[in-house]
Amino acid sequence: MRLAVCAEMVFTDLELTDRIRRIDELGFDVEIWNWHTKDIDALIATGATFSSMTGYISGSLTHDQDQLLKTAAQSAEVAKRLGCPRLNLHGTELGDHGLPRLPQYELTGAMWLAAEQTLRDLARLGAEYDVMFVLENLNTEIDHPGVPFAKAKDVLALVRAVDHPNLRMMLDVYHAQIGEGNLISLIEQAGPYLGEVQVADVPGRCEPGTGEINYPAIAAALRRIGYDGTVGLEAFAESDSELALRRFRDAFRNEEI
Repeated sequence: MRLAVCAEMVFTDLELTDRIRRIDELGFDVEIWNWHTKDIDALIATGATFSSMTGYISGSLTHDQDQLLKTAAQSAEVAKRLGCPRLNLHGTELGDHGLPRLPQYELTGAMWLAAEQTLRDLARLGAEYDVMFVLENLNTEIDHPGVPFAKAKDVLALVRAVDHPNLRMMLDVYHAQIGEGNLISLIEQAGPYLGEVQVADVPGRCEPGTGEINYPAIAAALRRIGYDGTVGLEAFAESDSELALRRFRDAFRNEEI
């Protein structure tokens, strides 16, 4: 397994490119969020290895699908420039504070069918650009109320239905713990469809070891299923960012980076 760190959430006293350089110096890959707000040439100049980034600007799995596909193609082009293999998706476009621009609290059969078709189109787009789109589970209880297809079980159902190598699941363990729990069973079920795993502890969304999740057990479960992809720290530092990254590495210390 490789370890990556989200540059949006640690070393926040530094400019973004300096955060990226620091994460890279410490031996981690780098994750970013919205690429369209950033200087891509400056990101390339850091020399860092990028693991994932947001894979769209606007649109949804069930409405404005053409806009979603258009901005996903733009994202794929940028990903190729960055050498970034994974593009992150959500059930709908997120606005300020991670809230959906168009909340959807109930899902109809027609919405499920529309989402599956949109994901099939995205998978084909991923194959065209040789990138992987990853659909992330979120929690609707605390951080993202009103986001459709947010539960891990719903994300997994959609990814299974499409069953394409250029579409996989971004399993966010923090969100799954809040929304569903039963994490070891979830990892075992999702194993063949995992594109990446993201981690933070609960409560607080800080690094592993600061909350209730048994991260050594999570690491062991990933080993048992033969997962050899990336684990990304998408967490705030409880106190010091370098300490947070050491705790993250220690939680997966039996893994090769």
